[in-house]
Amino acid sequence: MKKYLLITALFVGFLLPAQAQDENKNDGGRIEALKIAYITKKLNLSPEEAQKFWPVYNKYTDEIRRVQIESRQNKGSELEREEKLLNIRKKFNGEFGKALSADKVNSFFKVEKEFNGMVQKEMMERRQLRLENRNRIKQR
Repeated sequence: MKKYLLITALFVGFLLPAQAQDENKNDGGRIEALKIAYITKKLNLSPEEAQKFWPVYNKYTDEIRRVQIESRQNKGSELEREEKLLNIRKKFNGEFGKALSADKVNSFFKVEKEFNGMVQKEMMERRQLRLENRNRIKQR
């Protein structure tokens, strides 16, 4: 099990960020790789579960991204965006249930929210540090 997790983490950690940097020139791929490793570790996925889970997860994230991009482009209401996201989560709750136990499905949504919160916190802290550094430079 540990060997499988190590191989998965290495694959995700090295290959996906390089591919994402070539395509997007941003940190989105690196964050996604960290998210995958985080979810794998927190859910303690068996190789069989992982094999079934990740293709469903990829479809799930594609739909989530589509709604988020659509929302940014159309400047739609926040309530409509949240409703669409909730509907996607409800839809995939059943899909994830085909790959994982009910407890792990519930844990997945909690772990995903936890990871997103950590990323937001980190981004805010980094933004604050950049602003503080700019202010120090201006004061000189």
